[in-house]
Amino acid sequence: MAEYRADMVIVGAGVAGLLVAWKLAQAGVSVLVLEAGPRVNRAEAVENYRSAVAKVPESPYPDVPHAPRPTVLSLRDGYYIQDGPDTFGSTYERRVGGTTWHWLGTCLRHLPNDFRIRSLYGVGEDWPITYDDLEPWYLQAEEALGVAGDSHQDLGSPRSGPYPLPPLPLTYLDRQLALAVEPLGLKVELTPQARNSQTYDGRPPCCGNATCVPICPIAAKYDASVHAAKAEQLGAQILENAVAHFVEVGPDGMVTGIRFKRPDGTEERAVGRMYALAGNAMETPKLLLISRTDALPNGVANSSDQVGRNLMDHPVQLSWALAREPLFPYRSPLENAGIENYRDGEHRRTHSAFRIAIGEEGWSFPGYTPLEMTGILLGEGLRGRALREEMNRRVAHQFRFANLIEQMPDPENRIVPAFDQLDAIGIPRPKITYRLDEFTIRGMAEARRVSDLIFAAMDATYTEHSQIPFGAGHIIGTYRMGNNPRTSVVDANLRAHDHPNLYLLGSGTFPTAGTANPTLTIAALSLRAAQTILGELQA
Repeated sequence: MAEYRADMVIVGAGVAGLLVAWKLAQAGVSVLVLEAGPRVNRAEAVENYRSAVAKVPESPYPDVPHAPRPTVLSLRDGYYIQDGPDTFGSTYERRVGGTTWHWLGTCLRHLPNDFRIRSLYGVGEDWPITYDDLEPWYLQAEEALGVAGDSHQDLGSPRSGPYPLPPLPLTYLDRQLALAVEPLGLKVELTPQARNSQTYDGRPPCCGNATCVPICPIAAKYDASVHAAKAEQLGAQILENAVAHFVEVGPDGMVTGIRFKRPDGTEERAVGRMYALAGNAMETPKLLLISRTDALPNGVANSSDQVGRNLMDHPVQLSWALAREPLFPYRSPLENAGIENYRDGEHRRTHSAFRIAIGEEGWSFPGYTPLEMTGILLGEGLRGRALREEMNRRVAHQFRFANLIEQMPDPENRIVPAFDQLDAIGIPRPKITYRLDEFTIRGMAEARRVSDLIFAAMDATYTEHSQIPFGAGHIIGTYRMGNNPRTSVVDANLRAHDHPNLYLLGSGTFPTAGTANPTLTIAALSLRAAQTILGELQA
């Protein structure tokens, strides 16, 4: 069996794993990163997207048999085994750069109250850290990713320094909404985003392609391939197409190695002094639970029986409308601004908080892209100039909201390995049990009510609400942090309670979901953990 050695072995080449690899390599630590999937060629991915019939988040990135992943087109009959009353709707990528290849770029911080929601509102769980503990790391994360934002804007998360990039401007659509909602006591705020507003880190500024999901064709939007390159330039080694499938643990509780498979099924091994699993909140718990032995019958890091539990998302209540006056979408990133008034408050005692993300791409998210609209208009008998003019007229009035709903942890919402349903190289697929509770459902109803108020303020001529929630692409929980080893998996530094040389990275460590898109908090926690790991390695 071939064997690789490094001081630090990391499983997963997404934003969490690669930020840690980069910081450790900067300090001269030898780093090995195992990534289940392949590398991405941006030009090929863009062409894949252009030629795809179904332009979904996964369309630029062909599936590979040895590292399958879920897709929005096959949530119930694909990689996931859905075993609950509700469908878990969020997907991810298994390739170098991870899901940042098709993330939106939103970089909101958590609110201070998100870290103490149990103490304040009697729901969810408090975090073992405070906002103030994480704030300096938020600054470092914003610099690493290249976040554009308005440093004078109050988004409820106090700052000790400015954003590294100036904000992208409000669009005409944003400004018209801002005027309409002001009498309602609401405010349209620019959304901080890891998208260049000017040349930064060798990458160009955003030019408004409006294809952020699933790919930025010019690399103006950050993706973790940036830190793959930085880490490798510093000497880190990234092994793509290396599917980790077993975590070895010695009798003293120390991790002793990671076994991984190649696409042909052959097995190899990685050995280090310290280890970090950064596969995401679906693949990391699956790997831990697969790694069961007679000594660890419940799997690795699972003395608490919390591994795989408390699976969360930000279920999206999608609502869309036609404004009476034209708004001219498709001129910016897919989401550029939002309404943040409902992210916190006493209402969190009785129903979920939520944020309103303003869509800039017409009705593409509900599935009525200009291409789909063309088919509808052809069916109505329109041709030639009449078709073009009616298409322009309808699209110009379209807008939508993605209401991202806070979901509370529930131990019965979980992922376990399906040992009887294996992938192409013999590794169990994820089996998901998932249900939306009444707290979340009430939050979705409130989001619809508020959306209707705004639609009325916009004098909308047509409105519609999705009757089912969409996945936000945010996979949260499943190995949460906490001070008590009986009720959590990792401590405040993301070290596994059960194994002193094992760290677990990513949004799986979040005790609660809040309303902020998770990537910036993932990055901040990862940079904080890197400092702890470096101290251990240098001790």
